[in-house]
Amino acid sequence: MSAQPYHHGDLRRTLLEAAAASLETDGVDELSLRRLARDAGVSHAAPSRHFRDKQALLDALAEDGFRRLSAALERATEAEVTSSAGAREQVGALARAYVGFALAQPTLLSLMFGLKHAPDAREELLAAGHASMEIVVRVVTAGQEIRAITAGDPHHIALVAFATFHGIAALASGGLLDGVPADDLVTSAVGVFWRGLTPEP
Repeated sequence: MSAQPYHHGDLRRTLLEAAAASLETDGVDELSLRRLARDAGVSHAAPSRHFRDKQALLDALAEDGFRRLSAALERATEAEVTSSAGAREQVGALARAYVGFALAQPTLLSLMFGLKHAPDAREELLAAGHASMEIVVRVVTAGQEIRAITAGDPHHIALVAFATFHGIAALASGGLLDGVPADDLVTSAVGVFWRGLTPEP
């Protein structure tokens, strides 16, 4: 039998997509470069051209996850904020985009933040993670500039927002919402959160 070919179009992207799918169905422990190579129809050595070992693959998965999360948040907040109603809508859009991403791939999300906060986290991964948070900061800052959001450290406000909606996603993915739809809880949380952000008259 002839050896399997190395060339496979964009093999790195193919492997990342296959790894992300495998992560959600089988978990981190079952993720294997050899298995991914077999499923992609390439030689077992081919993935090493892109990932020197499994940890390198996990790092790349986490970084790619943050980039995809940022893309989702960017799409949700591309409209210009010119009014209080617009600022509130962007906060809601951010929340729905984040929770939607988190519920679609909870294992990946856990991997992303686990590796980002590891003592030996790669600079590229840290930068990708910070980029996602900076989108939230930008939305808060835009709301403050038109006085729709109260004054204060926008990074702190963004972190509170992240903690709120990450918590909803974590509870929902764990089946701990007592039957309340995640979308309904997000809507309620946005309302409560927004009231806390609105400047006093």
